[in-house]
Amino acid sequence: MATLVAVNVGLPKDVSWHGRTVHTGVWKQAVAGPRMVRRLNIDGDGQGDLVGHGGEHRAVLVYQLDSYRYWQGQLGRTDFGYGQFGENFTVDGLPDDEVCIGDRYRIGGALFEVTQPRVTCYRVGLRMNVPRMAALLVAHRRPGFYLRVLTEGQVTAGDEIVKVADGPEGMTVTDIDELLYTPGHPRDELVRALRIPALSPGWQGSLRALLDQADSGRPAVGNPGLTPAAGGTPPAWSGFRPLRVVDVEPESASVFSLRLAAPDGAPLPGALPGQFVALRLPAGPAGAPIVRSYSLSGRPGAAEYRISVKQEPFGAASGYLRTHIAGGDLLDVAAPRGTFTLRSGERPVLLLSAGVGATPMLAMLHALAAQRSEREVWWLYGARNRGEHPFAREVRSLLAQLPRAHSLVCYSRPTPGDRPGIDYTATGRLAAGVLGRLGVPDAVDAYLCGPPAFMREAPGWVEGHGIDPARVHTEIFGARAAVTPGIAPRAAAAPHPPAGPPGTGRAVTFARSGLTVNWDPQYPSLLELAEACSVPVRWSCRTGVCHTCETGLLTGSVAYAPEPVEPPADGNALTCCSQPDTDVVLDL
Repeated sequence: MATLVAVNVGLPKDVSWHGRTVHTGVWKQAVAGPRMVRRLNIDGDGQGDLVGHGGEHRAVLVYQLDSYRYWQGQLGRTDFGYGQFGENFTVDGLPDDEVCIGDRYRIGGALFEVTQPRVTCYRVGLRMNVPRMAALLVAHRRPGFYLRVLTEGQVTAGDEIVKVADGPEGMTVTDIDELLYTPGHPRDELVRALRIPALSPGWQGSLRALLDQADSGRPAVGNPGLTPAAGGTPPAWSGFRPLRVVDVEPESASVFSLRLAAPDGAPLPGALPGQFVALRLPAGPAGAPIVRSYSLSGRPGAAEYRISVKQEPFGAASGYLRTHIAGGDLLDVAAPRGTFTLRSGERPVLLLSAGVGATPMLAMLHALAAQRSEREVWWLYGARNRGEHPFAREVRSLLAQLPRAHSLVCYSRPTPGDRPGIDYTATGRLAAGVLGRLGVPDAVDAYLCGPPAFMREAPGWVEGHGIDPARVHTEIFGARAAVTPGIAPRAAAAPHPPAGPPGTGRAVTFARSGLTVNWDPQYPSLLELAEACSVPVRWSCRTGVCHTCETGLLTGSVAYAPEPVEPPADGNALTCCSQPDTDVVLDL
């Protein structure tokens, strides 16, 4: 008979870590006497980061005495106290390789259901003072698991744990943990796991992404169950290759397009509608190379690529392309990449953009027109006026080829010569409520792209309209928003070289941030170098498990220490545990 050995609780607190402040509830202490377990928590307990922890399906975390003894031996430690692994229930029995998702247990006056393995996170390493702990829990098959509270009630250390129901499918906590985090992901096991109603929605979404990959017919190139960055196709070539500029064409007062072809005239590899390419240009100080990315705006499958560029005031790359590049010139171009791509299926499509954000949408519209798609298509676009409205005639022609197309074009500052009903539909900006007024259905695949102010507002319009967040896809120009779970916010700084003497190692370019610095081995990883440069980064485990840090490796190669549990997708790198082997360009 399994036993509840200790009930551990703790409220979130601020902890100093690497010169930053972490708000975390991972420090738990055993309590005496009965404690009330409620739907979302145990009385006296709390979580600091409710995105990664807590909630109905992660109300109570369980860890086993047998794993305590195991880690004491592995780590040579004798200082463990109950709650050491951040768990709420320390139990004798209930091993991860026997407990199944969906099993139900009565403890004291409460009834529980097993919902998922522990989510890997850097904070267990922080609590244990073992930075690699998140990876070790997965690699050694001892993650622990979460419970959902079916019936609230009091529990007390010493209570017996009584199993009252078996989970369907008989898949253990270890089985599910390995299915997501380790290579392989057998399709039949994914289907089996997704038949378990008790499995938490987050894990269901991750396993469904792996199943979609398995059913796509494309080779598995990474783990889209962990990160959307692994959902694209492998790059058609490594690094940069020279492409010839066929022509430079004006699209509006500030936007121009370049058509690119292979120097030998061979067709270029296909790209998915919505993808982008990176250009390496000698446009920095003293001709130093800079890297910029531009969406492909032409018809997918064409023999040439077309990119469209907005000339920014004082923009080094756009200014160089406008003033120095003409037909016949060669440009260094990386292969198409990106996961902001048109999904197949029969759902209606919402293409919502402003300004030069129309470029990836235009490629999607080309793809839909080429398919003579019967899908309902909504084209919503905002510009200042006709002079700042690129691709107007091209878009009208493509929409005319789609039998179920709808269009709304808003001009915020129309000029006297702009023609209502021809050039534009309405005066003013795209704004909240527009989807409802137009009758856009909520069961759409939505794609959003535009300048920063637009992208701060538009996701809220879509969310407010009731569109499933899983069906909302966004693309931004420049650095992506940082993901630093539990870290107290502080004023953002512009990317800059790290403090102290410059490094002497390989060149590391953060393409979206427009910064190149030299590697210094004082930094354990590319992630820590990026943090020292105030480059926006995304991470969670910091030890090669969760893949939150996975990013495009546009050129170069990296070495891993430690090795990740599962490698990233081809053409990507895990910045949290990698160092540059050569000069590298990262899509950060």
